[in-house]
Amino acid sequence: MDQIDMNILQQLQGNAKISMKELAAAVHLSSPAVIERVRKLEEQGVIEGYHAKLNLTKIERTIQAIILFKSIDCKSLAAFCKGHPDVLECYRVAGEISYIVKLATYSVETLEQFIDAAMPYGTPSTNIILSSMEKMVITPFSDDY
Repeated sequence: MDQIDMNILQQLQGNAKISMKELAAAVHLSSPAVIERVRKLEEQGVIEGYHAKLNLTKIERTIQAIILFKSIDCKSLAAFCKGHPDVLECYRVAGEISYIVKLATYSVETLEQFIDAAMPYGTPSTNIILSSMEKMVITPFSDDY
């Protein structure tokens, strides 16, 4: 991956809806050259997809939480989280805590319902998110680092 590929990735992360013509101008290449580079990045799995980022507040998911689990049944907890509509992310981790779950839900009551339903799979520790910062552009490592 060269500097041009890294610039393409940076541009796409900033605006996944950018046209190939605009992307070509931003990275100083022809449109066919940029199209070919993007196609190769997709084929290599560097670009996994293009997604719409939703405003959770506008879809009434105003309660966000991080829940730490000391799981007694890891596979069942993972399956439960995968099937639950409020779960945004679920990580199996090493250490005293076995799972970290991030969710966005409608109310404190629906958060309580999630916790109650998850209790058979382990002991939860709930942390309500007050504010957050999300890094939107990830810079790939280069040989210079």
